[in-house]
Amino acid sequence: MTKQSIAYKDTGYFSKLMCDYLDEASSLQEFYGNFPKLANFQKQIALKKESFSAESRAVLVDSLQKQYKNITLSEATQKNITSLSEENTFTITTGHQLNLFTGPLYFLYKIFSVINLSEQLKKAYPDSNFVPVYWMATEDHDFEEINYFNLFGKKVQWKRKDGGAVGELSTEGLADVAAILLKQFGDSENGKALSSLFSEAYLKHDNLAEATRDLGNALFAKYGLVIVDGNDTDLKKAFVPYAHKEIESQLSFNKITKTTQKLTALGYPEQVHPREINLFYLDKGIRERIIEKDGRFYINETTLEFSKDELLELIEAAPEKFSPNALLRPLYQEVILPNLCYIGGGGEVAYWLQLKDYFESVSVPFPVLLLRNSVLLMPTYLSEKLKKMEVPLESLFLKQSDLRTKHTHQISEVAIDFSTQRTHLEQQFKDLYNLAEKTDASFKGAVGAQEKKQLNGLDHLEKRLLKAQKRKLKDELERLTELQNELFPNQGLQERTLNFSEFYLEYGDILLSELKENLDPLHHEFTILEL
Repeated sequence: MTKQSIAYKDTGYFSKLMCDYLDEASSLQEFYGNFPKLANFQKQIALKKESFSAESRAVLVDSLQKQYKNITLSEATQKNITSLSEENTFTITTGHQLNLFTGPLYFLYKIFSVINLSEQLKKAYPDSNFVPVYWMATEDHDFEEINYFNLFGKKVQWKRKDGGAVGELSTEGLADVAAILLKQFGDSENGKALSSLFSEAYLKHDNLAEATRDLGNALFAKYGLVIVDGNDTDLKKAFVPYAHKEIESQLSFNKITKTTQKLTALGYPEQVHPREINLFYLDKGIRERIIEKDGRFYINETTLEFSKDELLELIEAAPEKFSPNALLRPLYQEVILPNLCYIGGGGEVAYWLQLKDYFESVSVPFPVLLLRNSVLLMPTYLSEKLKKMEVPLESLFLKQSDLRTKHTHQISEVAIDFSTQRTHLEQQFKDLYNLAEKTDASFKGAVGAQEKKQLNGLDHLEKRLLKAQKRKLKDELERLTELQNELFPNQGLQERTLNFSEFYLEYGDILLSELKENLDPLHHEFTILEL
């Protein structure tokens, strides 16, 4: 693979907030702790080591051993789980929904970001250990967001009744999906490997959480990836004091609202809206908001209601019945993991930036925030086409209409630029203005109106010439458009649409090894890999 990169801000696909964060804009520095630079991790290690207890480590290791009881552990993963009991072991974490068969490509980029950063930190700080962690979003309830993946331009969809936390959903109905994929993947060596990967994960486990763990383990176990399910009674016991604060004082709402107001005052949009209570009530088949009204606490869309004391007692007795939402989940994660860094996409990092004041109010160290690697995979045959057309790689990130216009200017035999004529015309009118100075104001106004009319006429003619040249060069522009469409499906980033299986069919395990080799999580630029 050959590797190139482009600044995130030059792609047009990343928010001003993310670009400013990567540029370490002074206006944003109060919203995060240590910036993701190798040298800053020494401070983060000291911060977390001081706050994370041996008891917390013991609970975590015990829970992980139980969670992995139905999975064959690799030596690397078992070693990492065991090492979490040691005070010099820390985690590097990313989180992701339980998308069917990993969902979009960027799932792989998230995982390799945590794996590679863990290895870089081990080299820089050999006296400590660093464990790559994938936090499964098992408590999400947005089934429609995860029940499909895209393959060859079509949705492969899992159809079943939804409800409750997705991790607890049975794998019923996935045998039908496996049968479809068997035909789609075909009987090549890589096709058979993909079919086997899907069947082993989804047909041999009873629920989606276990299936996703099996799949993640099959893909990344040799790198020591540890997969965490936060929907765990023992782990949630550690979160009880913070859940109490949520009910008693609505602390997260008050703190996060103030921080969010500061961010919006700087011109950045609100990523996630804080609610008065940022906890869900969780039970079989339901995950619903907790709403306080006149001193009573109601479970949305149910007949359940509690007094404050009843709800607090239930949190103590059955913490598994409570689930943090998107704004509280980061705190839960940092409470139960010896974590140094959270790696996420732009949207995730954006809502983490709303949380620092809240973390400080509950005395939990705020982690380093790192934007995950973003990648464009470019097959060699498309790269060769691009070179033949003499199109700069960065041009492909333009909006399609702008790309076509730019390329038309580049290959047109006639210059589609009337700037010379415009300068000549402006000089003529300058002479007329000098003449107008010697007459009355009405003549000067007439000169101005005529100048504007003729300059507008030139602009119109230039647009007509551009349009004519686009018609003349239609064939090449169509080839360029098709090329961009292939690399940017639906005129969006490839990583947000395509599934890894399309590339695995062609390249097999080489795809994974090359991603592992080429992704540098601390290189804050968009990566293009030619396959």
